[in-house]
Amino acid sequence: MAKENFFSSTIGKKLIVGLTGLFLISFLVIHVSVNSLILLNDGGETFNAAAHFMSHFWLIRLLEIGLLLGILLHIVLTLRLTIANRQNRPVKYVVSAANQNSKWYSRSMGVLGSLLLIFLVVHMSDFWWATKKALYITKEVDNPYTEIIATLSNPIFLVIYVIGVVSLGFHLLHGFPSAFQSLGLNHKKYTPIIKALGTAFSIVVPGLFAIIALCVFFGLVQ
Repeated sequence: MAKENFFSSTIGKKLIVGLTGLFLISFLVIHVSVNSLILLNDGGETFNAAAHFMSHFWLIRLLEIGLLLGILLHIVLTLRLTIANRQNRPVKYVVSAANQNSKWYSRSMGVLGSLLLIFLVVHMSDFWWATKKALYITKEVDNPYTEIIATLSNPIFLVIYVIGVVSLGFHLLHGFPSAFQSLGLNHKKYTPIIKALGTAFSIVVPGLFAIIALCVFFGLVQ
């Protein structure tokens, strides 16, 4: 039997999931910061300037490759860990104390992750691809602001977007502290602080995304 190396072990996979999770969390901070510029209500001038910088600066474009790889790696390893956990416990307990031992969103990470993945595919096909198409293929002058206004004015996409960011919020409620736990950063003094920061992050960031979408839909942003 081949010897299992560290990164193919359960501990190694959890470590990578934790690291990629923290990387994606840092991306969310940048993403929501740029998107919040829409709320300046200056016709998208500041937002477009920031979006243009993000899409043309070589370092950001390089990190974007890392972001895509990080997302794929995070999804694949999370699925493998979930499947492995179920295989290691093929028979369910007759009496389950799941409701007492964990939150419902922690037990529903598969469903929340699936909703988040669907949203991610729709979101990237609508915004990310449009930017890359203009940058690399058509060589057109892209206007992300008008694209966002047009897309979020559609009630169907608004519903998809809100469901997506709500799923993101619950995903972060579990994932934020779990990322630090996967890295072995558990301490009776600091763990409560990490959990509190995770809860605040899980509310503020998805909340800002939702507020932006609702402001656009109801015409509060012109």
